[in-house]
Amino acid sequence: MTVADIAVLDDDVDFRNYLEDFLKDEGGFSVRAFAHPQEFFAGCEEQLPEIVLLDMKMGDVGGDRVLEQLLTRWPGLCVIIITGYPSLEDMRATFKLKVFDYLAKPFTLAQLRQVLKNATEAFGLGRSPQDRLRERLGHSIKMLRVARDWSLKDLAQQTKLSVSQISAIERGTNMPSMESLLAISKAFERKPSEILAGIDF
Repeated sequence: MTVADIAVLDDDVDFRNYLEDFLKDEGGFSVRAFAHPQEFFAGCEEQLPEIVLLDMKMGDVGGDRVLEQLLTRWPGLCVIIITGYPSLEDMRATFKLKVFDYLAKPFTLAQLRQVLKNATEAFGLGRSPQDRLRERLGHSIKMLRVARDWSLKDLAQQTKLSVSQISAIERGTNMPSMESLLAISKAFERKPSEILAGIDF
């Protein structure tokens, strides 16, 4: 089963081939490699990747411009920066743009493997859409509860649901029934559609 669809944008043909070969050999990834931003954006329009490995220095084209465009068009996309010229200033600037991680060349395959593992876990890749929806909805409900400084018991009293029911929903183990979602929404004085709209799914 494919764990994640990865797009690589790097103008160095040897490095691009090296990454492509490694990811294919590793298994669990589908890989598309691009040399130019135009090709890359066309590929993203056709099928949005789940993880992007983005080189920051590509001839005339600055990776920072590509990154800005990428995250403007698809906010929330998992982007991992690859660079042969790391500087603390660059790292700070790119992290402000919400990149997931930063790899400095030369990096080991173990480092790349770990970063990809972290990304697949953090973004819930390889799990079914139902699993991801349950987890994100549960997390969103938990954040609403924490923002009110309520305990599980407080929310249980407000909704007439049991503490174990709410706990299972927040952990993403159980999907709330329509009745439960209505009760939870009412407790937070929100419409169910507002809670669902806030989970970025």
